[in-house]
Amino acid sequence: MSTPIQQLFDLSGRVALVTGGSRGLGLQIAEALGEAGAKIMLTSRKAADLEESAAHLAALGIDARWVAAAASQPEDVQRVVDATLQRLGLFSQAVARASMIARRHGRIINIASIAGLAGNPAAMETIAYNTSKGAVVNFTRALAAEWGEHGITVNAIAPGFFPTKMANGLIEMMGADKMAAAAPLRRLGDSDDLKGAAVLFASQAGKHITGQILPVDGGVSAVVGG
Repeated sequence: MSTPIQQLFDLSGRVALVTGGSRGLGLQIAEALGEAGAKIMLTSRKAADLEESAAHLAALGIDARWVAAAASQPEDVQRVVDATLQRLGLFSQAVARASMIARRHGRIINIASIAGLAGNPAAMETIAYNTSKGAVVNFTRALAAEWGEHGITVNAIAPGFFPTKMANGLIEMMGADKMAAAAPLRRLGDSDDLKGAAVLFASQAGKHITGQILPVDGGVSAVVGG
């Protein structure tokens, strides 16, 4: 018997750890997962930004908490893990690993970029960024192959251009209208455009999808390669 579509996309009872979740695309994804029923744990470096973002989510009726941490510091990573495990009702990493494997369930969503799928126009000199996002693409595929036997899916969203704090400088330099005109849909991304992809990959609706890179870019990668 098939499952009703609303149930397939329902994240009630799940806990989502969203790194970089205090602003921009990370906050958009946190909002989507929370609206689908998940409890949210936000983490990024700046406590003030996290507090503001958690308040924003709470105003939407989303159960959100936060931990300020730097991913480059092992002790900070441990604090994030511990806080998230407590929200899951698990109190040690060993118990968590055993539980995830026994449940045969887990969802990992990486954020790549269309910059990791191909080269750039001449005006964009971002080789380090392209290289790092290309690494995310193949990391996603390799981890999906290794962890699939445990029922854990690993996918990546590859956004195109979205007006965010990180991208605004480049958009201003190149021209928003010019960049939008290069996309088949003739626009940049907005505050809703990552939500569907995130919930698909996080939910039972995406249980047979793993190792995939989904561009959300208005069609740019369809015409420039990727």
